[in-house]
Amino acid sequence: MTPEVIEADGVRLRPFRLDDIADVVAGCADPLSQRFVTALPAPYTEADARWWIAEGAPAVRSGGGAAYAIADPATDRLLGAVGLSRPASYLGTVEIGYWLTPSARGRGVATAAARALSEHAFDAGWARLELFTHPENAASQRVALAAGFRYEGLRRGAGQTRGGGRHDLLTWVRLADDPPGPAPRPLPDLPQGRLTDGVVTLRRLAPADADVMFRLHTRPEVVANQAPPVPPERAAIDRRCLLSESQWLTGELARMLVLDAASGAPAGSCGLSVSDPHAGEGTIGYALLPEWRGQGYATRAVRLLAGWGFGPAGLARLAAATVPENVASQRVLENVGFRREGLLRGRLPGLDDTRLDDLVFGLLPAEFH
Repeated sequence: MTPEVIEADGVRLRPFRLDDIADVVAGCADPLSQRFVTALPAPYTEADARWWIAEGAPAVRSGGGAAYAIADPATDRLLGAVGLSRPASYLGTVEIGYWLTPSARGRGVATAAARALSEHAFDAGWARLELFTHPENAASQRVALAAGFRYEGLRRGAGQTRGGGRHDLLTWVRLADDPPGPAPRPLPDLPQGRLTDGVVTLRRLAPADADVMFRLHTRPEVVANQAPPVPPERAAIDRRCLLSESQWLTGELARMLVLDAASGAPAGSCGLSVSDPHAGEGTIGYALLPEWRGQGYATRAVRLLAGWGFGPAGLARLAAATVPENVASQRVLENVGFRREGLLRGRLPGLDDTRLDDLVFGLLPAEFH
C-alpha cells in the first residue's frame, strides 16, 4: 500500500480535503483539462468536486489504486492530482495519471509528482507503470519522459472523445528497474530551440505554421517530387503541424520550419527521421518556397540539419533520396557532402498504378562539408 502522505521532489502528495473544492474545480473545469481528460464531467461543477473528494477518491483507493492531491509543501494548497488506476495485480501493472491547475503548469510539478508516486508504486510491488497521453498533448508527453517513462507505441482508438467518438492514445511505460528519468530520446530538442548559421534558422514546426506548410506542399513542383505525387489535403497539413512536437518526442520525426534569419520570414521546411535506430541512420528531406530558391538556403538548411543529426542526435549516417529528374535537389545534397549511392528502380508509388525510381544519397560524418 502507498502511504497516506508522500513528501518528495519538492511536492507533497496527500489525501483530498473539502477545502480543496475550489482548486479542484479550477483544475478540472479548465479547457486544457477538459480537452485531454475526457472522463471528467463537462461542465465540471462544485458538486462534481465534492463527490470526488468524498466518494470518488476513496473508491479508487479501496479498489487497489491511489488518488492523491498534489500540494505545495510550503502552503499545502492543492496544485493538481496524481493517481494510480486500473490495477492488474496478476500482471503487476497499474496505470498512472495526473492533472494540474493552470497556475501550477510549467513548473515541473507534474514531473515531480509522477516520479514520486512511481517510486512508491514500485516499492509497493508494482512491476510496470503505464501512462497514456493524447497524441496532441505534448506537455504531458514531456512529463512522461522527464519522469522516466519510455515511449512504447500507439494504441489505435483506445481513447474516448466527448460525444461518443474515439481517438488514439500514446503509450509510455516505466519498469521497476528503469532509472527515474529523464528517459533517453532519439531526437533531442534543438539547443535554445533553434539551429542557425546567421542566414538561415531552423525551428520546430508548430500548429501556427499550417498556412505556410499548405502553401509550400501544394505547389506543383513540390508535389511532383514526392511519392505519390498527390497534393495533401488541408486537414492533413493541419494535423501534421498539430502532431509535430509529439512526433519529435516519440522519436518518429523532427519536422522544422526553415526561416530567413534576418527577417524571420518562412522560407520552407525540412525534417529528419531516425530511419534505422539500430544502424544509427537518419533520413532527411526538405523543400523551399520559390522566392527563396537559388540563394543557397536549401544547402544551408541541410547543412544545419546534418550537423544536428551527427551531433546532438548522435547518428552515424544520413540518407536522402530524390526523384532522378530533381537535379537541383541533388546539387544541394552534393554541396553538403552527400554521395550518390544508387538508383532504386520502381521503389516509389506513382499515379495510376505506376512506379517511380528513387535516387539514393548517403553521408558519413567524415564526408560532411
